[in-house]
Amino acid sequence: MTALTIAFVPGVSPAKWVRVWRERRADVDLVLMPVDADGVTAAIEGDADMVFARMPVPEQHHAIPLWTETAVVAAPKDSPLADLDEVTEADLADVTVLDAGPVPADVAAALDLVEANVGVVVLPQSLFRAASRKDLVSRPLADSPGTRVALVWRDEDASDLTEEFIGVVRGRTSNSSRNASDQSAGTDQGGDDRSRPAKAGGKATAANAKTVAKRSATKGTGAKSGGGKNSTGRGRTQRGMSGKPKRGSKGNR
Repeated sequence: MTALTIAFVPGVSPAKWVRVWRERRADVDLVLMPVDADGVTAAIEGDADMVFARMPVPEQHHAIPLWTETAVVAAPKDSPLADLDEVTEADLADVTVLDAGPVPADVAAALDLVEANVGVVVLPQSLFRAASRKDLVSRPLADSPGTRVALVWRDEDASDLTEEFIGVVRGRTSNSSRNASDQSAGTDQGGDDRSRPAKAGGKATAANAKTVAKRSATKGTGAKSGGGKNSTGRGRTQRGMSGKPKRGSKGNR
């Protein structure tokens, strides 16, 4: 069976898009691959066709920013910070900040120190919730830009299947074209996203994936995350609905 492998970092759940995909494309096996935050590059260069990752990502890859995660301060329940609705930089002036974020290198270890009342840490709200520490509380960090979650892929991995998955994530219906309005994800996977990727007209094919990303970048929205590759056309041949070519364990399985 043809397969599409989607990797995702901790705190990012692709469940809602997986349900839509499996309803539409029961003929394509959607394989999910949890990866550590520092395993994004290895995943996308290995078995994963696409990855839900936190920005920034390697600049040679394509990235469509999807939503912004709220930054929170994790503190003990008996901390003075627990009495606040939100925490400001001034509130942290007399507190030991063990990790100022945006994402601690070792979330579990950082929260262990917070539980031991050594200090506080700043991290995405989704990671705090996933950790499920009953003795800790989280409070939003005022004026923090938060962290951006993006869908990331490589030129050579673009296919009709990856383009179709992008459509699912953006909220396009099974009958809609690229000319239809995208239903963009928002902050913390809901609400308005003022940095939504630009729309692009034309037929959705593997060949125009990079063009869409470039158009988005010129409009100040999410697209390619950096310098990128030269337009050599490598890996852009339309592959129908067969996914990636056989390369390692990617593509047809």
